[in-house]
Amino acid sequence: MVIADTGPLYALVDRSDAWHTRVTAWWTAQARHVRVPITVLPEVSYLLQTRISAQAEQAFVRSVANGELIIEPVESDDVLRASALMREYLDFHLGFVDATVIAVAERLGAREILTTDRRHFTAVRTNGSRLVSLVP
Repeated sequence: MVIADTGPLYALVDRSDAWHTRVTAWWTAQARHVRVPITVLPEVSYLLQTRISAQAEQAFVRSVANGELIIEPVESDDVLRASALMREYLDFHLGFVDATVIAVAERLGAREILTTDRRHFTAVRTNGSRLVSLVP
C-alpha cells in the first residue's frame, strides 16, 4: 500500500511538471496500490484550477467521483497525530496536508509515500523512524 501526497497527483495531469514523466511511469505500474487521504483532494483541485484550468479541476473531480482513486478518510486520531507532528516540526513549517499524509501512512502501516516533496517527507520521522521509501 502506498499513500499519495498532492504533488504526484498534480504531476499526472500537468505535462510540463518536472515530475510528470517519472510519476506517470510509476503510476501506470502501481496505481492500484495507492490510497489518497481526503485532505489531499482540495489541494490537488486548487492547483489544477489555478495552474491549468477549471476544466482540469473538473476532470479531476469527476475521476474521484467515478472511483478512479481510492480515497482514505482521515480519522480523529489522524488529526491528533497530524497536530502533534505539526507542533513537533513547527520551525520546519510542516503543513496539515503533509502531516495527515504521514498520520494516515502510520495508521495503515504503509511502507511508502508517493510524493514529489522530498524536503518534508525525508526530514519527518514517523513513529520514531523514517518511512521505508518515498516513491517515485
